[in-house]
Amino acid sequence: MAIFAPAKMKDKVFQSFSSFIYDKVGIQMPPSKKTMLEARLQKRLKQLGIATFEEYGEFVFSREGQESELVHMIDVVTTNKTDFFREPGHFSFLTARALPAVEKIRPVTRSQPLRIWSAGCSSGEEPYTLSMVLSEYMAEHRDFDFSLLASDISTRILEAAQNGVYAEDRTGDIPPLLKKKYLLRSRDRSRGLVRICPELRAKITFRRINFMDAEFGISEKMDIIFCRNVVIYFDKETQQALMQKFHRQLRPGGFLFLGHSETLNGLDVDFTMAGSTVYQRP
Repeated sequence: MAIFAPAKMKDKVFQSFSSFIYDKVGIQMPPSKKTMLEARLQKRLKQLGIATFEEYGEFVFSREGQESELVHMIDVVTTNKTDFFREPGHFSFLTARALPAVEKIRPVTRSQPLRIWSAGCSSGEEPYTLSMVLSEYMAEHRDFDFSLLASDISTRILEAAQNGVYAEDRTGDIPPLLKKKYLLRSRDRSRGLVRICPELRAKITFRRINFMDAEFGISEKMDIIFCRNVVIYFDKETQQALMQKFHRQLRPGGFLFLGHSETLNGLDVDFTMAGSTVYQRP
């Protein structure tokens, strides 16, 4: 039985992968990320029975490889870190200011629901948080309804998000009343797992979307877009192009929520600041 020996990545090969990843998904891979990329891709080499990074590169750069392997490569190089109710001030702003502002512009009803997009949703904590917050808002506002799109580039992480199962110790930031209302405990308490209730899961459509695509393939204009702690991985040129696409995807008067360390400063895009890392399309 052959023993798999971990391969080493040459600098020239790393540069090839770095350029390829940037072209396909817009993520920057500076030389400081070489060790991380090498360690993560070694898992794919082992699974595929490929001995060297050079051979893997030839495969993934080929037409066949881009059809069958590119998705797997992206899965192992993307970082997925998120929490329930992360940056909680945004959810207060959403219900106190953004939703009333949207409802002044157009009627939000069951036949014309609020359309909200969690872009770069990772393992699902953000869209499920949004679904909880909007469901609570809906309970207090007659005829209000919402439709939630959640997207990521990683098919692996989208599968986990759609399943909606989490370790109970990751739900500490969910208010107790919402936990009781929207989380289902495993019958086997020793497993320490909870699942998002079917009513919340039914409000969300999960879809793979690559921000580098010319168009997102979303037919409806959005009222609100959450894209938080994603664009920090992109350079200014990529950020500029992405924000212009978000601008086109939003209805006039719609809101864009970015992460706490992200800004539109220095970008040529027609948004006005509405709050801390919250922007509105005029």
